[in-house]
Amino acid sequence: MAVTHGRDRDALVEELIAVGRDAVGRGLVLASAGNLSARISETEFVVSGSGTWLDRLVPEDFAVLSLDDAETGAARDGGAKPSSEWKLHHRAYRARPDIATVLHLHPRTAVVLASLGKKIRLLTLDHAYYLGSIGVTPFYHNGTDELADTAAEQLRAHDVVVMRHHGCSVVADTVEMAYRRALNLEDAAQATALALQLGDAGTVFPADGAAHA
Repeated sequence: MAVTHGRDRDALVEELIAVGRDAVGRGLVLASAGNLSARISETEFVVSGSGTWLDRLVPEDFAVLSLDDAETGAARDGGAKPSSEWKLHHRAYRARPDIATVLHLHPRTAVVLASLGKKIRLLTLDHAYYLGSIGVTPFYHNGTDELADTAAEQLRAHDVVVMRHHGCSVVADTVEMAYRRALNLEDAAQATALALQLGDAGTVFPADGAAHA
């Protein structure tokens, strides 16, 4: 079932701006990498613009695009040019009518583990609660249909997907929840790397752990 998207566009943009600033501060993305979006109606979404640095975003840096199949990613009426990764967001919303935001970041540890073929393990209650499961896709070049389509396919079954040698996409019905998932993804990856360094290759959060929390 599709969620109702009646929230104010300006408020959503301000939330994305705050996320971008914090994500850069935490090292989840560097320079002009990464892009953020939010659905503003049943038929449109806003996405950060091409070449923008996520810690320097202003409202004018966001482009409005349609969820129509014929969307080309062209700038509207002299507005911001959308990120070259706009298809990643467009396909995600079309695959998941229940979500209201997509955050595409480049968390280093998560990307390294996925690129090396190492499974990111859920080791804490927060990992299990916020992530649930993690999808992984092969490498495809940024901005391509292959990248957007394979990520969207993984998002049908997961709220988090890591694209090898590239980055991640996290989705949710609010900007805050999506960012919590992004933070927990990198935390789970760092915990997995630490476990591997300590010689443990199998420990995961107990399957029935959440029921007793």
